[in-house]
Amino acid sequence: MLTKLLREPLVHFLLLGALLFFAFGLVNKRTSGGTKRIVVTQGEIEHLQDTFMRAHQRPPDEEEVTGLVRDFVREEIYYREAMALGLDRDDAPIRQRLRQKMEFISEDVAAQVEPTEDQLRSYLNTHLDKFRVDLRFTFSQVYLDPARHSHHLNADAQQMLTKLNKAGVKGDLSSMGDPFLLEPSSEDVSAPDVARDFGEKFTAALGDLPVGNWQGPIESGLGMHLVYVSKRTDGRIPRLGEVRDAVRREWANDYRLEANEKFYEGLLKRYTVTVALPQPAAAQSAQTGANRP
Repeated sequence: MLTKLLREPLVHFLLLGALLFFAFGLVNKRTSGGTKRIVVTQGEIEHLQDTFMRAHQRPPDEEEVTGLVRDFVREEIYYREAMALGLDRDDAPIRQRLRQKMEFISEDVAAQVEPTEDQLRSYLNTHLDKFRVDLRFTFSQVYLDPARHSHHLNADAQQMLTKLNKAGVKGDLSSMGDPFLLEPSSEDVSAPDVARDFGEKFTAALGDLPVGNWQGPIESGLGMHLVYVSKRTDGRIPRLGEVRDAVRREWANDYRLEANEKFYEGLLKRYTVTVALPQPAAAQSAQTGANRP
């Protein structure tokens, strides 16, 4: 029952609100002008020692621990006095850093949420394009440079097709056709990758060609090709079990963004925001003229 309750988004936002309330209270207490007492707890000393050990690969000695505590107290005093003076207000890097820390509070809470199977299945069904298995091809091609063949391109292509169909797909394709930058054979390549190398028109043609014999000429963004499709695997929607890790990762990222936005909206309700927009130039001129004596 407790585990199920902890998975509820409303519970997480309530916890987030409580954590935020605690954080504000802590900041107000630490920056209050009447608070001049600093307590360095055993836990803080252990944290300083752990940080030192990670940086130096050894524990600090007694003198170094004293120095760490002294630096901690100095930093705490400077921090309190700077906050009391409002020095953070006009410092963009500090404001950005404080904003990041507030967002980290939200993200830390959101990261604890574990999606249910129904949530993952629903996310997959509503974001099919993210997880669709692409159409894939295994094919070979022989390039024909239109500039070299000019008006004889179709006739030369038919002669080459006859030769290729006799040889099948096992012949030395590198010695046939015209020089080309890409390899003559491509194995199990996705449709987007084919489109990247040859263009959308060529990729669409591959989807319609019969499997098992040479066809063409097929136009690409680079010229003309004679093509042999050995295998074509249709695109499909995967089952959740095939892509669970990817779905969970995307779900968690979207949930984190949503939690951050709701966290901000909750904070925004505590403020009245007034924005003084600049007046248009024409309105400013009219107002200036009206104000002249």
